[in-house]
Amino acid sequence: MQLPISFPKLALGVSASIVLVALSQASTAQAAPQVVELVQVPCQFLGVESDHGFTSTQKSDCETINANTADDRLKDVAPMKLAAGEYVFRVTNKNVPYELGFWIREKGYNWANPLHKLNKLSVSGGGMHEGKTIEYKVTLKPGEYVFSCPLNSTPDYALVVE
Repeated sequence: MQLPISFPKLALGVSASIVLVALSQASTAQAAPQVVELVQVPCQFLGVESDHGFTSTQKSDCETINANTADDRLKDVAPMKLAAGEYVFRVTNKNVPYELGFWIREKGYNWANPLHKLNKLSVSGGGMHEGKTIEYKVTLKPGEYVFSCPLNSTPDYALVVE
């Protein structure tokens, strides 16, 4: 960058420092994570699939419902597709009268495999009571993932990151 010769040396030094600081801050500034809104109702996530109107008062209700219907329902559900990057999954418990959670992980993740805990993505949490929303921050790299709620016994929904 060339500055006019008429700038005094001190001003040139200060101006150059300000420009370098501004460029440095711009290069390290990160875009805000994108938000993915998900709503859980009994036995399923809305938005991923249409509302089937299931009712449940406990986890075992959803275990039975999904054992009987999930395979057929998921045939009509396209994988969610996202670009690689930073995300916040904002998950809401809508009308489920017991505690829910959220679990996103790389496809094939096995919680009992100690190597998977070291080198595969898995983000989860619970404590989502009726009407409550919880956010889960995650960095997604290209690959295949699944997400579900083990406490609501939802199916595993596919997520492809490109």
